[in-house]
Amino acid sequence: MTREQVLDALKGVNDPAGGNIVSSGTMRALNVDGTSVRFVLEIDPKRAQSYEAVKSQAESALAAIGASANIVMTAHSTPAAPPDLKPKSAAAPKGPEKIPGVDRILAVASGKGGVGKSTVSANLACALAAEGRRVGLLDADVYGPSQPRMLGVSGRPSSPDGKTILPLRNHGVTMMSIGLMTNDDQAVVWRGPMLMGALQQMMTQVQWGALDVLIVDLPPGTGDVQMTLAQKAPVDGAVIVSTPQDIALLDARKGIDMFKQMNVPIHGMIENMSTHICSNCGHVEHTFGHGGVAAEAEKLGVPLLAEIPLDLQIRMAADGGAPIVTSQPDSPQTEAFRKVARALIDGGNA
Repeated sequence: MTREQVLDALKGVNDPAGGNIVSSGTMRALNVDGTSVRFVLEIDPKRAQSYEAVKSQAESALAAIGASANIVMTAHSTPAAPPDLKPKSAAAPKGPEKIPGVDRILAVASGKGGVGKSTVSANLACALAAEGRRVGLLDADVYGPSQPRMLGVSGRPSSPDGKTILPLRNHGVTMMSIGLMTNDDQAVVWRGPMLMGALQQMMTQVQWGALDVLIVDLPPGTGDVQMTLAQKAPVDGAVIVSTPQDIALLDARKGIDMFKQMNVPIHGMIENMSTHICSNCGHVEHTFGHGGVAAEAEKLGVPLLAEIPLDLQIRMAADGGAPIVTSQPDSPQTEAFRKVARALIDGGNA
């Protein structure tokens, strides 16, 4: 008995669904062994009764050619729907979330390094504290953390439960920095995701307490840290620090544009290293030019908060761990920073 003989015989058996049981695909798993023929009829369970007659017809057709039949009927189930391979729409990302206890966040930024942004941040924090504000300072300049040195803070922050980090405090300022976690001469060699994770930890896992303002000393440029800050926390505004020279202003404009794209308002600009006054003769010299930051602020429609001089005492105080605002509270240099603090307080920004 050949397979072709069996198929020819079964093609004469009509299928209630249409055609014959061979062409319709109802007959499956055909096996021919000598004169013994076995196969399966896969049927619609709703038509089980009508297929009893089909089974009998198939047995008769095979008997007519000298074959014995072993026919099994099985009801097919509705085929499962193919898996949906379209990408699922991701859950809507969480927007910026307030840091517990922190009323306002003020970013201090610069387009390029070396313009004195960290010095301004430390002195501004101390000036706001001197004006009676509860101030925190987050050193987000991960690759060049200088705030521990400037604020005279040393030692590692403790963690009572392994999750919450207790910040350190000096000169009336609560401070946290990655520099407190590393040795002075140890480089932080991290990629972007590690930077973002560290910044988020310093924002959300540090027990800042009740603060009127948290100053964030950002790294120079327009990179991962700036974007992460704006995405993870509601930044109320930014202060841009620049020297008056054209090269610094080129980069400062990029920083300003970055904050515009992230919908962070600019509270003002500070011209640092504005003038140098000779300690011997009193001659005033504009080492890096003059008026560039003022012109840029006017063009943007934001206030020029201060013109900070290029002064040896400011540098020495910062290197000594006591910003000039706290070490020389009656100096004209300190008054420049106090002026910035009062302007931000009066504007409701600190």
